[in-house]
Amino acid sequence: MEADLVLVFLIGLVWFAAVLLAVADGRRAWVGWLSVAVLSVSLGAVFYLAYLVFRDGTLQMVSGSWAPGVGIVLRADALGVTFAAISGTAILAALVYEVLRGITARVFPSVTLFLALGLFGLFLTGDAFNFYVFFEIAMIASYVLVGYGGGPRQTRAAFIFATVNLLGSVMFLIAVAALYNLTGTLQMSAISERIEEQALVPSVLTAVVIFVAFGVKLGLFPFHFWLPAVYTGVRPAVAAMLSGALANIGSYGILRFGGEILPRELETGSTALIVLGTASIIYGAAQAISRRRSSEVIAYSAIGQVGYVMIAIAIGGPVGYAAAVLYSIVNALNKVLLFLCCGLRGWLAGFAFVIGVFSVAGLPPAAGFVGKAALFEAGIVEGSAVLVALVFLGGALSFVYMFQIYQRNYWVMPAGEEVSSKPSPVRLRVVAVALAVLIVALGLWPELLLGVSQGAASVLVGGR
Repeated sequence: MEADLVLVFLIGLVWFAAVLLAVADGRRAWVGWLSVAVLSVSLGAVFYLAYLVFRDGTLQMVSGSWAPGVGIVLRADALGVTFAAISGTAILAALVYEVLRGITARVFPSVTLFLALGLFGLFLTGDAFNFYVFFEIAMIASYVLVGYGGGPRQTRAAFIFATVNLLGSVMFLIAVAALYNLTGTLQMSAISERIEEQALVPSVLTAVVIFVAFGVKLGLFPFHFWLPAVYTGVRPAVAAMLSGALANIGSYGILRFGGEILPRELETGSTALIVLGTASIIYGAAQAISRRRSSEVIAYSAIGQVGYVMIAIAIGGPVGYAAAVLYSIVNALNKVLLFLCCGLRGWLAGFAFVIGVFSVAGLPPAAGFVGKAALFEAGIVEGSAVLVALVFLGGALSFVYMFQIYQRNYWVMPAGEEVSSKPSPVRLRVVAVALAVLIVALGLWPELLLGVSQGAASVLVGGR
């Protein structure tokens, strides 16, 4: 009963606040801070729900006391609450940053809450169709956020983002319909049981459609073509939300639908995932090294970093899934920090950016070292020389391109760069420093990350 109340409170609070603030002028400071307060309370509810899940196991409820398959099924397990927590943290950090900077559009606070609502509902549902509904709520909110600012670059980015991701949404809806046709149910746990009775060919085709839909959301090579134009065309806070929160739909979706619902099909396509993951790492790093603007380097870095997640998912098992979850958490924090640092000046910003550089490269004491160590362990356990080599190669290339932009932005800044030499407001730099401190703390005390990622992985391998 306690978990039921928390689930209902979480979804209901964000929904009510998002609708209420839609009629308010988001440019007023009190509206922005009210949205921060609502998101903070809802994130607190997510963390409390996570505590209950890791203590008692998976928690599930059906709205209105309807029978499963009729009412909306809400399910909180270790995997879902982990992604809900990291996504909510990313959105909250970006929202605080933008409120402190000064919101310029009246709908921004409300739309940000709608994004949080879509992601929370998506990560905490046990029904494939409701997954799609919340998926679309998050995507519609994202379309509006990408256009935030109203300039030519934002308008162009919004058009590209909407066009490409609408295609991904349609493909996912087709996949949900195919799963229903194959199994006669939309409840995820029932789908995973009944799909094993179906022939391999139709289920593999369905899995391919699902993978493409989520690959587009991730920006995985070769579905990456939209990502650089969008990430470099939006405001830093929006880029942080897209890379640190919305992109988690791709990682979570492949883990949930591949690892839990379609494990047979995932194993069949594991070689393809390794190839695409390897290509994404190398392509992203090569493009990042050749770029000069900070936002471009970080955007191409995002393409490369998701390759590690794909390879870890392809390895599978407790070690591979745990590495994928852990690296998804660390990568989300890294991207939020780095995008928020874009355009900031001053020694505090430089310190925060250095932590992001160390984390992306996988160097201690940043949390990225724990993520790379988990990937290294997965490669050793599974005998994957490819992953072991990529961890070293990718880390070295990451350090090169990240250090290049650090040098240009905080050591010697060429004329014409978009970053001014005047120190940024302290309040903005403090947000970046707070994220940097969190990343260092998780690197120095990695027990929490390791425990959470192992708990989330256990959901996919028959755990609680």
